[in-house]
Amino acid sequence: MKFRPRLSASLSALILLTSSGFAQAESVLRIGLGSDPDQLDPATARTYYGRFVFGALCDRLVDVDQHLAIVPGLATDWSSSADGKTLSMNLRQGVVFHDGEKFDANAVKYNLERYLTQSGSLRKSEISSIESVEVTGPYSVKLHLKNADAALLMQLTDRAGAMMAPEATAKGNVAAHPVCSGPYEFVSRVQQDRIVLKRFDQYWNKDAYHFDKIIFLPIPDASVRLANLQAGDLDITEGIAATDVKTVKSDNKLTLASVTGLGYMGLTVNMANGSTNTATPLAKEIKVRQALSLAIDRDAINQVVFLGQYTPANQPFSPVSPYHADVPISARNIDKAKALLAEAGVKTPLTITMLVPNNPTAQQVAQVIQAMVSEAGINLNLQMTEFATLLDKQQHGDFQLSMSGWSGRPDPDGSIYSFLSSKGGLNDGRYSNPQVDQWLLDARQTSDVAQRKALYKNVVEQENIDLPLLYLYFEPRIFGMSKKVAGFTPYPDGLIRLQGMTLTQ
Repeated sequence: MKFRPRLSASLSALILLTSSGFAQAESVLRIGLGSDPDQLDPATARTYYGRFVFGALCDRLVDVDQHLAIVPGLATDWSSSADGKTLSMNLRQGVVFHDGEKFDANAVKYNLERYLTQSGSLRKSEISSIESVEVTGPYSVKLHLKNADAALLMQLTDRAGAMMAPEATAKGNVAAHPVCSGPYEFVSRVQQDRIVLKRFDQYWNKDAYHFDKIIFLPIPDASVRLANLQAGDLDITEGIAATDVKTVKSDNKLTLASVTGLGYMGLTVNMANGSTNTATPLAKEIKVRQALSLAIDRDAINQVVFLGQYTPANQPFSPVSPYHADVPISARNIDKAKALLAEAGVKTPLTITMLVPNNPTAQQVAQVIQAMVSEAGINLNLQMTEFATLLDKQQHGDFQLSMSGWSGRPDPDGSIYSFLSSKGGLNDGRYSNPQVDQWLLDARQTSDVAQRKALYKNVVEQENIDLPLLYLYFEPRIFGMSKKVAGFTPYPDGLIRLQGMTLTQ
């Protein structure tokens, strides 16, 4: 199939004629994304790509700077009680939501309670330490916790801290038309094509944002995104492929920005989600999962697919994290993999069906893995799936093995608890190990870095035995952009922050 670059909307480039002469052209920033975000409700959203949209659309209670330190957002300051079980926050005044509703302490209470109680909320496990939210003044709240939670503030820098307009949220279709208080408000969405936002004129920090309109354009193929960037139909794009880095650097109209990321790619095993896909040797036999992992050469994937620019992984904590566990990655061992399959009583070839995102890079990785594991007697059946659909299948247990990643969080809890805790909202494989649950809970309840690091190392070591999730590699965040774009700073969380960015005409 021949791909053609997406054509940009010509209206954004027109100079509009008015009765008094020529008016200034509308300032539009076009952002390329590797996939279409899922639903635009912070309670139920789970894609990395949706976080780009939420970053422009929804203010959070707190945020992070480029060094991943927590900084004020809609909360201007905060403090914890001596026992760590009460978090007090003072809120920013003079903030309104996109529909004109006032932001205040009652709005915070509404949003946090919604994330904790709404059916299907993926934020429940992230902020499960919250027992109750007390309004202590028009612009002050206290979060009463079941136990001390060292990760809670960092969770509130992301979707769990995104504030929605209470009235509009209660009566509207949030996923189709979210109403927040961020610098840009929702205009329209065409699935698999574009999401359009416009400047919110009543934004409390309006002067820091310089675009009249933001257009997010999902383009799964990295080479097609690059072609659009070269043609001028995108201004900036995430996810420049490792194989395209030299092309961007050699183009005098483009520039490259990159940062070591927090995210990983892995293979999730359906161990107990439903019955159809869990009555399999992969789900039931630990030795089968160990054999599958031993048949994969993670360093070879990095060299073949990513030209050595990625980092092999066996855990969720990136090497840039102080919580990266010193646990060696097992070398590929086909003989041992075959022996483990025999010990598990499995007749080969063993067929396993794996969901794969429908972008060329993921497909290439999957095909390399398919060839590797075949040497151990594993027949990997690849099912190419649109990414949001893949995540939906994962959530509902409609998979045996699924290839999906996580963009990573500054606090380690955000990259592990939801996936490996038996109560985790993103634990799609329904992995359950009481000892792992206890270690994860203990790590939440202490702020001592050394204690947390030791607890997380315990989890990583146990996970490498049980293997409910086979980690493959850590991803750098590589952005390509027109040289007309100024003021962009890459963050380790991989998101595009629009504050201070400009675009020359």
